[in-house]
Formats: sequence, structure tokens, C-alpha cells
Amino acid sequence: MTANGTPLEDTIAEARRVADAAHAQKLGVKLLGGAGIHLHSPSAQHPPLKRKYGDLDYVISTKDRKRALAFFPALGYEANDRFNLMQGDRRLYFYDGSNGKQVDVFIDEIRMSHVIDLRGRLSHEGPCASPADLLLSKMQIYEVNRKDLVDLTALLLDHPIKPQDDEAIDPTYVARLAAEDWGMYRTLQINIGKLRHTVDELDVDRELVKSRLDELWEAVDAQAKPLKWRMRAQVGDRMRWYELPEEVRSPYQPE
Repeated sequence: MTANGTPLEDTIAEARRVADAAHAQKLGVKLLGGAGIHLHSPSAQHPPLKRKYGDLDYVISTKDRKRALAFFPALGYEANDRFNLMQGDRRLYFYDGSNGKQVDVFIDEIRMSHVIDLRGRLSHEGPCASPADLLLSKMQIYEVNRKDLVDLTALLLDHPIKPQDDEAIDPTYVARLAAEDWGMYRTLQINIGKLRHTVDELDVDRELVKSRLDELWEAVDAQAKPLKWRMRAQVGDRMRWYELPEEVRSPYQPE
């Protein structure tokens, strides 16, 4: 593999450069996070929801791990060799030294406040994860911040709630994950409440966003819950149900 320039300063332009290179090499690198929502949602590309982005987050399948280890350095990134040696079966890190940014690559699963298994969900066309997985990648963050909620607003403005549609948010899929894990259900419940509050402060079609949240939550609540879920629900908030993921420090970040 030959080198293909250096990372661009603008995060979105860089995301497109990576997407073009991955497409050319038929590498299943799917963009997550705010940059992924920006590429997938026109509303994120204009005020009041447009914002600046920093690092890039991706997810790949295990089968693409070795190729990813060569792919990002060929694009001008420096591998975090120590981290990739110790954690590389589930996560990889690369640095953009020229712009002080990093690339976080999840393998098969997103592991943050909760675990989202994406095996079998990465074969579709396009540079980004599906709308439902983009939503979950933000909604599963227990310490969700305003930027996350602004991104989610854009996603919900631009994508209907509709099962088995790659261009929509699949409520059946979200409901199944919430029924498999009470902790995920509880975090989604809390963050939907926060999102409703944030939407009231934004100059957007509030009723559209709220109606789609209603549709989504109706599906989550209607999904049958197994005995294990119901038993954990009885314990409720008395026991912590989420993880607080540690950040991997870039050598370009100040102490």
C-alpha cells in the first residue's frame, strides 16, 4: 500500500478523504460519532446544528483489522503501537501528529458506557454506520454532552423511524438491544429526556424530533422484556448500570 498524503486539518474534509480511500480499497471502515452524523444528516451541515469536530471514530470488522493497521499509516497516521499491541483485538488508535488529532477504531463492538455488538451490521454501502447505530453510539453515552445532543437532533430531523430501512432509524433493532440489557434501556431513557430538553432550546422543528422520539420509545417499551431484564429493573438505579470509559491520551495532548 502506498502513502496517500497527510491528514487534512478540517475534520470533515479528512473524514471524506478517509472514506474515499476506504471505498477505493473496498475496506469496510464505517464512521461513527459527530462526523458520521454530519456526513449522514444535512441538518448537521447548517446552523443552528453545525459545529466543529475533533477526533474521528470508526468501527470495523475483525476480518479487516490487519488491513486497518496498514490503511491508516498509509494515510499519514501514526499508530499507537503500545495500545494496539495490548488492546488491538477490540480497539485501535492512530494519531494525526500534524493536526493534534486522533483516530479511534472499534473492532466489531462499540465499548463505551455500554457494549453495542455491530457484527453483521457493517456490510452496507456508504462511509458511515447505519442511522440506528449512529444514534446508539451517542445515546449510549451516560455522560452525554450538549454537542452529542445537538448531533442527535440533526440525526432525528433527517431520518424517520422505520424498520428494516438502511436510511431510517430502525426501532425494532433499538428496542431489541434495550430489551437485552436493562442498563442500555435506562441510559436511553435518561438521554431521551435530556434530548427533549435540549430540543426546546434549539431553533429546529421540535415537534418532528419529539414525535420521532415518541415513536422510538413506544417500540422500546412495547418490546417484551426477559426475566433477567425485569429482575435487574427491580434493583434500578441503586446499582451502577454503565461504564465510564477511560480516554487514551494522545502524545500530542498536553498533560
